[in-house]
Amino acid sequence: MITTLSIIIPVYNEEKTIFQILEKVNTVQLINNIRKEILIINDASTDGSENQILSFIKENPNQRIRYFRQAENLGKGAALHRGIKSATGEFLIIQDADLEYDPKDYNDLLQPVVEGYADVVYGSRFMGNKPHRVLFFFHSIGNIILTFLCNFFCNINLTDMETCYKLIKTQYAQQVELKEKRFGFEPEITIKLSRIPHIRIYEVGVAYYGRTYLDGKKIGWKDGVKAIYCILKYGILYRHSKNSHFQNN
Repeated sequence: MITTLSIIIPVYNEEKTIFQILEKVNTVQLINNIRKEILIINDASTDGSENQILSFIKENPNQRIRYFRQAENLGKGAALHRGIKSATGEFLIIQDADLEYDPKDYNDLLQPVVEGYADVVYGSRFMGNKPHRVLFFFHSIGNIILTFLCNFFCNINLTDMETCYKLIKTQYAQQVELKEKRFGFEPEITIKLSRIPHIRIYEVGVAYYGRTYLDGKKIGWKDGVKAIYCILKYGILYRHSKNSHFQNN
């Protein structure tokens, strides 16, 4: 049973979009009267992101919002570590601070959980009939390669390992010991979650309104290389010791 969803929003220099995405998160009505807990982690932004965040909090005093500010820029993964550790809902979901993903899709992700089928639900940009912005060919090829490699080492069949939308039972997210502070977070958490005995992982299709680099997109080819390294690191080195990456509770 789920009564509260923790929504973790890492922020780094997103002053143009952070207020809008917070409004979208605030507006969406979750199925089964599930409540929202919004956790905003400002990864030492140097623009006006904090002003936008504080303005939103002031305008929404009745919303359950928890705001954290990193003393220095440590990376998206590090911001997510803090959010995961602080989450109190039975499930949590990751929400980027840009406008590439639409919170309206939360309910599609929640449906397998509410029906009792899933412990983890990934929102795939490569399945379903929702709108997807047509962008970079080599990015799509890179996603396919990274997802294939991750699937190979995990013996699973995801279509989109790199998706932002990962809905995870909080108990499991807090159980794994996460180390990657930047974009290596995606393969690391996928591999480590897949090795929890009897975990049930599902996928649903989500919309994707991708950004160009002119729009502020930050990920590049170096992040893809790092992701491959992380897949090999956690896929091979930890393959024979399933419990080595779980925290002692």
